[in-house]
Amino acid sequence: MLTFKNFNIADWLSFYRIAAAPVLLLLIGLDYRLAFASFLLVSYLTDALDGFLARKLKITSPRGSQLDSFGDQITLIVGLVGLFYFEMAFIKIHFELIVLAFIPYIAQMVIAYYKYGKATAFHTYLAKLSAILQSIFILFSLFFFPEKHLFYIMIIIGVLETIEEITLIFMYDNWASDVKGIYWALRDKRRLKGK
Repeated sequence: MLTFKNFNIADWLSFYRIAAAPVLLLLIGLDYRLAFASFLLVSYLTDALDGFLARKLKITSPRGSQLDSFGDQITLIVGLVGLFYFEMAFIKIHFELIVLAFIPYIAQMVIAYYKYGKATAFHTYLAKLSAILQSIFILFSLFFFPEKHLFYIMIIIGVLETIEEITLIFMYDNWASDVKGIYWALRDKRRLKGK
């Protein structure tokens, strides 16, 4: 049985991102663009901070990785909802490309749930780069305007990261967290067990 004392500071920062999602959606509904962008920035900063603290304080855990991934997914979805609402003209122009980029992501989620019963939490270097680019693009768009070149770079890195995640799912028979990428997975003893 889990109690509040079982959670560490990194877990609580992930909980913050999850709890902030309804507030962010409310700010979209109220058409408060600047407030939404500001609170979204705070959520993105907690994402960077929780991973740093977990590694620095040596409090990483599979549960924390999964909680972090869930908080990341919720924050990304809310950020995209805000982007769709506040920058609909840009979204309409690039809608087909956005849908094409989401197809591998949805496939990755379906494969992970089918194989592991839950989302992945590999936290690869490419996933971190993709998340940084997504947050920069979304925040820049909300505070200023959508920057087309950054958008294309974000899409390319996002698709590459999703392909890497799918590859890792097929490389690991059992759910694993904190895999740096395919190169490191080839040497990972967790993957090699039972081979």
